[in-house]
Amino acid sequence: MLVSGKSILQHAHENGYAVGAFNVNNMEQVQAIIGAAEETNSPVIIQASQGGLKYAGVELIAAMSKTLAENTTVPVAIHLDHGTDFTQIMKCLRNGFTSVMIDASHYELDENIRRTKQIVEMAKAVGVSVEAELGKIGGVEDDISVDERDATYTDPDEAAKFVAETEVDYLAIAVGTAHGPYKGEPKLDFDRIKVIKERLNMPLVLHGSSGVPEESIKKAVSLGINKINIDTDIRQSFHRAVKKFVAENPDVYDPRKIVGPARDAMREVIKTKMEMFGSAGKAWR
Repeated sequence: MLVSGKSILQHAHENGYAVGAFNVNNMEQVQAIIGAAEETNSPVIIQASQGGLKYAGVELIAAMSKTLAENTTVPVAIHLDHGTDFTQIMKCLRNGFTSVMIDASHYELDENIRRTKQIVEMAKAVGVSVEAELGKIGGVEDDISVDERDATYTDPDEAAKFVAETEVDYLAIAVGTAHGPYKGEPKLDFDRIKVIKERLNMPLVLHGSSGVPEESIKKAVSLGINKINIDTDIRQSFHRAVKKFVAENPDVYDPRKIVGPARDAMREVIKTKMEMFGSAGKAWR
């Protein structure tokens, strides 16, 4: 069933678990996400970055996601990830997304507040939930790039001011993760997560979570993380499965036979994440 992002994450916030938000660019990824959610009885968030939407088109991503969401019994939200373009955000609102992210984190605090507040007012007028980001998460994701030198952790006092003035529904915080593959093991600032959760008492979001050790993820969830973004792990499982199939079947050219095993591989990775995040078995009606 298609629901708002707020309804999914508020339930996670109140019940102490996290929901996976998995990026999509094509049909197989959407099918893998919904399939994993059904098998684990987990609420889930299908999300698309601006790069993903440029590749497939807002209308196509929305249509595929809504069709599968409306034909399953688990709660599903459709979310825009890292929305920096006003026009793109408006397109998502018009095409049935139930959650959008306004990412103005590269601006100073007051300008971030102003831009976020503008989107919150528009989105909430049509029943759509809003995520924002405070602090700067390093790494590269599609057309979003933040140099390690420019990455900054989220300040709890600024976070309290930001949420009070914008009335955003959930907040992405910078606590040591980064987008893309890690060169070493990421070190999360657990104390910062705990303090921010206590100050805000609202759903918190962890970006750049592919490659973070399981024990670190589980500890972050126990301290109040409720939405965890996963993209790189899914892409890598897709790549491995396609590469393996083509190597073993060099004469096969049917796209269905080539990407079918990749869809299955992605579904297995997503199921593992849902178990790890604690969302398995938490689907509510």
